[in-house]
Amino acid sequence: MNYWPLLGIALVVIGFALRFNPLLVVVGAAVATGLLAGLDIVAVVEALGRAFNDNRYISVTWIILPVIGLLERYGLQQRARSLIESVRGATMGKLLVLYLLFRQLTAALGMKDIGGHPQAVRPLVAPMAEAAATKSHGVLPEAERQKVLAMSAATDNVGLFFGEDIFFAIASILLIQGVFEAAGYPLTPLQLSVWAIPTAICAFLIHGGRILAMDRRMGRNPSPSGEGDHPKDGGGARLPVSDPVPLHPHVTHGGPPSRTGEERA
Repeated sequence: MNYWPLLGIALVVIGFALRFNPLLVVVGAAVATGLLAGLDIVAVVEALGRAFNDNRYISVTWIILPVIGLLERYGLQQRARSLIESVRGATMGKLLVLYLLFRQLTAALGMKDIGGHPQAVRPLVAPMAEAAATKSHGVLPEAERQKVLAMSAATDNVGLFFGEDIFFAIASILLIQGVFEAAGYPLTPLQLSVWAIPTAICAFLIHGGRILAMDRRMGRNPSPSGEGDHPKDGGGARLPVSDPVPLHPHVTHGGPPSRTGEERA
């Protein structure tokens, strides 16, 4: 048996340990493995090209990342904030509840990639939710701001997780169907997906209530002075000026009074 092709694994380990370019390390190890296995260079390159062509759809999703980066570079988040600030009556609670409904409905129709953290939450939903919260409750402290961003991400997760199971062609439904069929319970994917609707409704009501409760709590708890006051207040809250504390009689009269002769006696 020819063990020489296993040297490709050693090349990968050494290349990563020396912090070389990962792409060059992997490609170099693949070429070396093919040559050590007895293939000529043309066959090795052909195998690499065939593997890339057969799996090129996996890399398509990464194309959107530089696009989003360019949009953010040219002010996408600022435009999102300006848009929500111009809408009268817009609040963080209403915005996130609407996004939760949108995310669940689109996931239920099989369009689960229409949202997501990199393409929707980070550049659009989170800045709009933060701007709506700032508009309603003033400039947010850092802790409250992070909670708004976290709630935006959680809303996307809940909407996708409980909405995608309604779509009967999703992988999770097919997996459940296979398990039931192996146990002797033949069911169609549609029969399973229908029973995901009550769960999705409960998830919408529960998480929507959490969003609105958080919005109300932020309204009841104003920001601490100097850290999150509303811009119209012009900064931190002023401390009340108390009445001056009366000085001790010893201080006002230049020291303790001298004792009389009777007291000394």
